[in-house]
Formats: sequence, structure tokens, C-alpha cells
Amino acid sequence: MEGNKKVIFSGIQPSGDLTLGNYLGAIKNWVKLQEEYECYFCVVDLHAITVKQEPKDLRRRTLEMLAIYLASGIDPEKNTMFIQSHVPAHSEAAWLLTCSTYMGELSRMTQYKEKSKNSGGNISAGLFNYPVLMAADILLYQTDLVPVGKDQQQHLEIARDIGERFNRLYSDTFVIPEPYIAKLGAKIMDLQEPNKKMSKSGENVNGFILIMDPPEVIRKKVNRAVTDSLGVVAYNEQQLGVKNLMTILTTITGISIEEIEEKYKGLGYSQFKKDVAEAIVAELEPIQKKIVEYTANKAYLEGIYKKGSEKANYVANKTLRKMQKKIGFIPR
Repeated sequence: MEGNKKVIFSGIQPSGDLTLGNYLGAIKNWVKLQEEYECYFCVVDLHAITVKQEPKDLRRRTLEMLAIYLASGIDPEKNTMFIQSHVPAHSEAAWLLTCSTYMGELSRMTQYKEKSKNSGGNISAGLFNYPVLMAADILLYQTDLVPVGKDQQQHLEIARDIGERFNRLYSDTFVIPEPYIAKLGAKIMDLQEPNKKMSKSGENVNGFILIMDPPEVIRKKVNRAVTDSLGVVAYNEQQLGVKNLMTILTTITGISIEEIEEKYKGLGYSQFKKDVAEAIVAELEPIQKKIVEYTANKAYLEGIYKKGSEKANYVANKTLRKMQKKIGFIPR
């Protein structure tokens, strides 16, 4: 580890197109973290297969995700960027941790309860065990901090519980991670239903903006965003649609909420929406161009994920060997 930098681990599944919410809630914050922390940014392809993936799409999206990380400003010289399945220790550690994780705590996970409600009878054991793999991801790198949105805190809690239990059973092995919650923009809401998180699985395509949406589509979606009849740009719980657009604007531009309220006093929503749309376009256009360039350069991407997995394998295997030894396995 370089100096005494704290370690951060985070990853995104390559299971679909990323939204503005993913970008502002996660990736944009990662770019700020890379100067201060030792960061591991992973494309979590093992997590993606808890639901059926089309193999060619999974391959394409995995590389695309790496291209998005790079295009957003994550520097491969300062961070370890890798593909989860290229580090076998993730799967091995997940099994070792599964054996000291309880069915009861896994069945209480909100995400599992929600997804199993929607899936009829056939739920994969992978969906049930998903939090243990996530715990392995985090604990293998002796992670100090995990950037999480409010809706992911439960997953980090169980990772902490699993790590603490292993430490109690077998003596101190893992650093127990803390959540790192960004002050603003941690949760971008649906443009049509501002009481729900923005998600690409939303029923109304006008509710979410995709990272690769062209400018005219972005402008249309922001223009159609739900507001209210008050005509006042104010940040409060009664005006969820307006509050969400303000969160987007402050996260992209850095202009404070107070300044936004002041700027649009007495102006209604039309100019405000127009400015929000232009801020999103200005933020995403250069990223979109770079994503296209990076995805066209497979050899460059391969160089990055190979170098990243070398370092990730080295660090993860060190922890895995400790785990195996403490459990009582004979060294290889």
C-alpha cells in the first residue's frame, strides 16, 4: 500500500446501460477520491450473473464499463482497475465466508426480498448469497471505506457483520470497513417519479437519463421532468421533482443550493429546466466521445485490466492465504 493511504473499494455491475444517477451518485465521486485514497475500482461481472445475461452482451458491457470509468476521469496510473472474475480469490473467499454466514441474515436483505417477490418461484441461490460475495470483494482488500448510497448501506452492514464474525472465530484477519457517503448527489431520483431512485429498469423511459443519451434526448427528458404548480425553485420535501433537479445541478456544477434558489427567484421552471439540461449535456458530451474512443481500442483496455488484475490478485491472495491458514487448510 502506498504510504498510509486509506483503501477504498467499489464496483459496478456490467448488467445494463448506466444512468446519470449511477454516474453522479458513484463514478463522479470516485474521480475525487483517487487523489486521496488507494482505490480499487472493479467491474463486478460475477455479481451480474445472479440474473441471466446474454454472453456477448456481458462481454461488451464489461469492456464498456471499463471505458466509462476511464472516460469519466479515473486514472489507471493512480487506481487499480480490474475485472472481478479475473481475481479468483473473490469466488474462493466468498465460499469461505458463506460457511460462517447465516441463512436468517441473508433472507432479511431488502434487495433479496424485493427481487424474489418479482421472480416467481425460481430464485437463484446466487441472488440469495450475493451479499457474501460482496463482503468478500470488500474484505479481501483490507478496505477502510466503501462509497455507498443510502440504499446500499444494508449490504455494507452485512459485510461488516461477516468480517467481524470471521475475526472473532479465527482472530483478526480483516479491516472492518466504514461507509463513505458523499454529501450531495448520493441519490438521484427518477425524473417522472421523484420519490423513487433513478433506475434503468424504471417503466417510463422519460424517468431516467442514460450516460450515452444524445443531447436532444437529454433536453427532452429534463423538459418533461415532473415538477409542481408552485413555480418556485426551492429545495424541500414538498417539491421532490424540483429538489431532484437542483441536486443534479449542484452535483454537476458545484453551485450551492442557496445560490441556485437565489438565481431562479421569480423565474419559474422553464429557464431552470433548460439550464439543468445544458449542464447535463455539457458534463456528458465529452465523456460520451471518450467512451466511443476507448471501446474502439480493445488492446488499450486489455492492457489496463491485465495490469489491474495483477495488482488485485497480489493483494487479494495475501488475504485469502491468511483466511485459509486460519481455517486450518494445508498451504498449497
